[in-house]
Amino acid sequence: MLQAAVRPQEINPARLAGLFRKQFELCKVAPGETIAAVTDLGTRPDYVQAAFAAAEDLGADAYELRVNAMPGWTKVGVPTIGKCKGTLEALCAADLMLIFHVPLFTAWLKTVMASGTRVLMVHDAPDDLEQLMAPAGLKAAVKHAEALYAGAKRVRVTRPGGTELVYERGDYPIMSQWGYADEPGHFDLWGAGLIHTFPNEGSAHGTVVMAPGDIVILPYCRYVVDPVQLEIREGHITRIDGGLDAKLMRDWLEDGRQNERDRDPFAVSHLGWGMNPQAPWYWMALHGDDPERNRAAARVFPGNFLFSTGPNTQGGGKRSTRGHYDVPMRDCTVELDGRTIIDRGRFTDPRLVVAREQR
Repeated sequence: MLQAAVRPQEINPARLAGLFRKQFELCKVAPGETIAAVTDLGTRPDYVQAAFAAAEDLGADAYELRVNAMPGWTKVGVPTIGKCKGTLEALCAADLMLIFHVPLFTAWLKTVMASGTRVLMVHDAPDDLEQLMAPAGLKAAVKHAEALYAGAKRVRVTRPGGTELVYERGDYPIMSQWGYADEPGHFDLWGAGLIHTFPNEGSAHGTVVMAPGDIVILPYCRYVVDPVQLEIREGHITRIDGGLDAKLMRDWLEDGRQNERDRDPFAVSHLGWGMNPQAPWYWMALHGDDPERNRAAARVFPGNFLFSTGPNTQGGGKRSTRGHYDVPMRDCTVELDGRTIIDRGRFTDPRLVVAREQR
């Protein structure tokens, strides 16, 4: 019987503790602080060991809180914390929460962030933790992008081939990630570098054409191979046309409906763009479609426009549907109140450009 070849890990496992220490330094972990590591049944033991070693080196205290669940990207919004007495209170008392599964779209995460606890999510492969670690200048660029986005009211996204999407913004906050959690109440992902927000309810309209080379990163990892045309009216996808990729998307969103009148899976969700130069678009072509190798890299490559559907509770909305779809799109043009900031996938504002570091 033939067995699939397993790609060998390229980083020396002994270097993991050093990587975690560097990341903790970016997160401004100080002596005497407490790090709470939230793990689950599928968390890599070597990550926990490396985190503990790094915390000890920096004079911080660390403990592990392991939950009896296996949450994943196809089950966003799982309340892994809070049902067991004392877990939520413990995390609110920590200085940094290191979480190894997806806490997004949960009420308990908002409570932890509101308490001032810094939150860092870790879910990528060891090689990627090193490659995607935030380069110098990324935070400043993300902060600049955040200010630009926050000051805009009307956004227009276009691309040759039929994409012309317009939406209004301002009702929901801008969510920014620069790859480390160094501010009170800030949530981030190791390897990130992006901004996004949710459009005002009912404001998104137009056409989005997913083209070959765009990447679906939720609920699975896959390059789009044939065009998918989405008609959007009053903030919802009303039609999905195309071949295999269209059928995959349509069936997944349909399966996310709770009843025949449920439109939430088809709602337009967070919209923004990636900015981390350490993440090339061809990452998945190099490393395969294993989700562990692509969840961060595929969504943050510079200049992509991230289109998504489904929930908006992370921004304060009421949709908590399972029907979540994330698609970083290449070569789009993005205009904020008529000002072009991305021209066919390239930043026009030099303050949004970050130099790539060789690693």
